[in-house]
Parts: sequence; structure tokens; C-alpha cells
Amino acid sequence: MFRVKICGITSVTDALAVVRAGADAIGLNFFPESPRWVSPEIARRITDSLPAGLVKVGLFVNAPTTEVCRTIDDLHLDVVQLHGDEPPRYLRDLSPRPVMRAFRLGQSGLGPVFDYLDQCRQLDCLPHLVLIDSYRKGQYGGTGDTADWRVVVEYGKQSDCPPLVLAGGLRPGNVAEAIRAVRPDAVDTASGVETQPGCKDPRLVAQFVKAAQDAFAL
Repeated sequence: MFRVKICGITSVTDALAVVRAGADAIGLNFFPESPRWVSPEIARRITDSLPAGLVKVGLFVNAPTTEVCRTIDDLHLDVVQLHGDEPPRYLRDLSPRPVMRAFRLGQSGLGPVFDYLDQCRQLDCLPHLVLIDSYRKGQYGGTGDTADWRVVVEYGKQSDCPPLVLAGGLRPGNVAEAIRAVRPDAVDTASGVETQPGCKDPRLVAQFVKAAQDAFAL
């Protein structure tokens, strides 16, 4: 498990900045329509530069399971992050690879999340982690919009759900407040530490990691 993840890493330079800042996970985006997309070749350069122990997450959106499994295995990634419309049965085909299932929190609230997890239980394919992101029609994340923390906090009141990763509009200036309000198990950001999509600002990365770690320590 990780506590602080920086997603959408597109270069070795940015990856090393994340390492120096003290984050314990990075995300590599394999969704071709994302401005943070990386090819397997670039992803390999990035993973080869990382120290042992850093959690490496591969993000996919509605990709064939064969492609997901091949990428995860070839690059020796630690976690599959599903950020699309993948049904519960999709998770079975990824076993035994750990899965973090992302949900975009819309007007329906947490109901669809709990329904999905119930289906996963019936199929014996419960994800290892649940990530809750903000919702914007037509986009699969990385919008910079903040999820409704008042709704998200209800997730933690369910004792039988996977650990929660909070995302959605988190920045150095609000991540501590988010952790205090929601009490997630981990936090995740991409746009909140960027100068432009796909380009991380080392100063913002360091500020975000420190603010998150300090809040988790309380």
C-alpha cells in the first residue's frame, strides 16, 4: 500500500523529482487520449530509473485485458489502475494482479460504487484499492476538479470496503484539508502539481508530498 501517489509521470526527470520529494508511488498513464499518455518504451525508461520499493501503477481506460496484463508484466508494475468503464467481470481476467478501481463521483453519489463492489464480491474479484475522483462529462480523470468530500467521507463508514485513495483536484494547498476531512488511506494527484498537462513542477510536487505526509502523521 502507498500513501502519496503522483500520477501522470511522462519523463525520467519528473519521476526523479517525485522520488526526491519522498512520494511512495507514481502513476504511468497508458490511455492514448490523455495528455499524460506514455508509450511502453518511455515507461520502461522511467521504471528503470526508479529505486526499489517505489510503487509503480499503470493506468488504463477500457483497454483489452490482454494488453493490460502484457504491459503490467513486461514493465514489472505493481498495481493496475482502471479508470474507465470496465465491468466487474473485467477484474477477474487481471487476477492475480492487484487492481485499484477508480470511480468518478457524479450526481448519483456513492451508490454506483457500492453496487459495483457488491458485484465484485459475488464474482470474487474485489479490487485491492478504490480511488474516488471527480466527475466531468466525457473525461476519465485529470480534470483538476475537486470531488465532493462531504460525500466521499461516507465511504469510510463502510467497514467491508477496500482501502480508499482520494483524488480529484488535490493540490499542495488543499491536500491536508482533504485528508483531515475524508480520512482516506492514500491520496493521488496529477494536475495539481503541474505547470501544464504532463509536465510536473518539482516545487509543487515537494510541497504536495510534504503537506500530505504531515497530515497523515497527525
